[in-house]
Amino acid sequence: MIDGGRLEVLSEAECFRLLAAAPVGRVVYTDRALPAISVVNHVLHEGEIVFRSLAGGKLDAATRRSVVAFQVDSVDAEHETGWSVVALGEATRVTDRVETELLSTLPLRTWLTPVDTGAFVRIRIQLVSGRRLVRERLSGPDVPDAAQAVPS
Repeated sequence: MIDGGRLEVLSEAECFRLLAAAPVGRVVYTDRALPAISVVNHVLHEGEIVFRSLAGGKLDAATRRSVVAFQVDSVDAEHETGWSVVALGEATRVTDRVETELLSTLPLRTWLTPVDTGAFVRIRIQLVSGRRLVRERLSGPDVPDAAQAVPS
């Protein structure tokens, strides 16, 4: 569905596909009553966003059963196209030993340290939405009547 001419509203399935494909995203949370954003490496596991965070770090505020936003995107400035997906949900630190061992087997590698450290954080997605900015529709007798989407 095209919303506003150039914005394609993405299906829930497409949003989850893009969340799973993007290795880097942004966690948006509240820290001392102010908005905060942290970039993290993540994976999508059983419909939940999983990343690592050090205890006592900036993301502690986001792991106290707080509702957070998580955003991934891709932008092609040259062609003025791209997409963005936002997920909303409750963030919690994983404390169960068995679950931690399971999450340790996921293909999640942080860029901060050569050895992955820190506790796992899970975002249980409650709402997801996304849009894709498609190329401008051209008109004229020699131009096909179809907008071209950014290849994914």
